[in-house]
Amino acid sequence: MELKRILQGIDGIKAKGNLDLDVPELTNDSRKVIKDGMFIAIKGFDNDGHKFLKDVIEKGAKVIMVEEGSDIKDIVKIEGITILVVPNTRRALAICSANFYDNPSKKFILVGVTGTKGKTTTTFMIKHILEKQGKKVGLIGTIATYINGKRLEDSDRTTPESIELQKRFAEMVEEGVEVVVMEVSSQSLKLDRVYGSNFDIGVFTNLAEDHISPKEHPDFQDYFESKLKLFDMCKIAYVNADDLYGAKIAKMNKCETKTYGIDNSANLMAKDITITNSYADFKVKLGQKNERVKVGIPGRFSVYNSLATISVTQKLGADQETIKEALEEVKVPGRSELVPNDKELNIMIDFAHTPESLENILSATKEYTLRKSYKCIWMWRR
Repeated sequence: MELKRILQGIDGIKAKGNLDLDVPELTNDSRKVIKDGMFIAIKGFDNDGHKFLKDVIEKGAKVIMVEEGSDIKDIVKIEGITILVVPNTRRALAICSANFYDNPSKKFILVGVTGTKGKTTTTFMIKHILEKQGKKVGLIGTIATYINGKRLEDSDRTTPESIELQKRFAEMVEEGVEVVVMEVSSQSLKLDRVYGSNFDIGVFTNLAEDHISPKEHPDFQDYFESKLKLFDMCKIAYVNADDLYGAKIAKMNKCETKTYGIDNSANLMAKDITITNSYADFKVKLGQKNERVKVGIPGRFSVYNSLATISVTQKLGADQETIKEALEEVKVPGRSELVPNDKELNIMIDFAHTPESLENILSATKEYTLRKSYKCIWMWRR
């Protein structure tokens, strides 16, 4: 692709060298540089790409992008190299990646789900309903990437780096995907991994103490503000009205915002809730009618995830019967996953990465044991 096309939309570029070049590949990984390729240097927590500029030039890179204030005296005199200086290479990487893959997120409906808990289950629920409705769906998240029902690979992070993300988006376009639903982590928002992506719908599940560390978020306010960035990027948002920070987001959003909840007044509400050791059952408005919905994942949190899912899928045209059938049968690998067995045991696999998540699951278990005596084995997978 022409270098000038790759750079469209980046402000404040300072350039030295030839801009009339064709770039066959771009990367921020010095190990993956190819001949005549473009290398974008990123300052990470453990490594700084600016330390490898000589190495990538030796490997054949013809275009180097660096961040303002970087020491480039060792490469600025090298002939035949185009050097680009930008205010923020992370953001520039995201823009360049979207341009390089021809802005694929503009060619399908993109749904982003953010929050401390519930992202994985909510994205799987949305995926299952839309697929049952007959749509071609892509999913990107903590467990794996899926395209049209096919599991491609396990994930090593919730939201990929921008260049990997845009490449996946492009693959989904090639496969005719109509809707992509993805988990959007606070880190991906803070580090501009999803910058330049065309979000149609944003979902906020909840916010709790998590990811507070020198390498993630220095404090809770930074964590919250990072989540907020998604709602500056989407056209419509669905927000949990029962969460303290969800209520704040609903008042602060620049985009159109609708709410869902159980306790506080919301656009979509669950009533008359029953929770057992194998499902949650509640009444909710589907279309113009109040319907009884059963979700095959137990716990009060499943009701919230279901409400977020119903909000999104009704917006995307799913009918009531499809929603009801899909929620009852949906299974999420490793998330309140009931395991069939011939021992008459209630075995569930779950994942908890925060004390609050663990407390929620144990509280749900306590509810079951108060109503009925049975044997239960909980397996914690880290």
